[in-house]
Amino acid sequence: MNDSTEHPLHGALHAHVQESGGNAAGPYLVGLADGALQVARRRQRLARAGAGIVAAAVVATTAVAVADGTTQRAHVVQPAASGTGNTEKVALISILPVTSSTESGCTHGSGGYTVLASASHPAFCIHADRARGMTDVRVTSAKAAKSAIDGTWQVEVTLSSADRGRFAALTGSIAAAPSPRNGFAIVIDGKLWGNPSVTSSITGGRLEIVGAFVGDLTSATAHDLALRLDTGK
Repeated sequence: MNDSTEHPLHGALHAHVQESGGNAAGPYLVGLADGALQVARRRQRLARAGAGIVAAAVVATTAVAVADGTTQRAHVVQPAASGTGNTEKVALISILPVTSSTESGCTHGSGGYTVLASASHPAFCIHADRARGMTDVRVTSAKAAKSAIDGTWQVEVTLSSADRGRFAALTGSIAAAPSPRNGFAIVIDGKLWGNPSVTSSITGGRLEIVGAFVGDLTSATAHDLALRLDTGK
């Protein structure tokens, strides 16, 4: 077998893209096919050299596993310009009780989280208590979905059984506090992704990320974030 032999995955994915009529997943799937072909060729060269077979096989298997994903999943893995910008690293969530909220950007070095002004709201600054909060939480599942109430995009998150009790205790401890101290900040990669308030303890271990304001997330941003949060992907 020479280096010009085409890998079966290469031809199959190119054929799928042609049959699909050039949808948004096309360029991504073609890239996977070309990558698989390069891996196959590299594996052949390594085999002739008598080294690296195991490593090449692992890489090839990984490429096939990704390519076997559904079209819906494939077309959203490219991070949006307004997304997290990194779909390979699993993101961790910090859930922090809010201590104050002011209508202005945070001053430098204050440790707060600034929400930039937009056409619908002014800039404001949220301070939260990391010592009392849950930091660097890895969720068990996350999925992007449209709200059944208003059709806006959100990311539905499920916490592990161990973290559900902590979350219930945290939300229960702030529920009776006056606004804004009855809210918690959802922080990912140092950025505020949500600031919901609660009136009672949340015992189900589930929360929804909608952005600093409802309607902030686009489809691309929600899918991008869900892929990074979901440890089962």
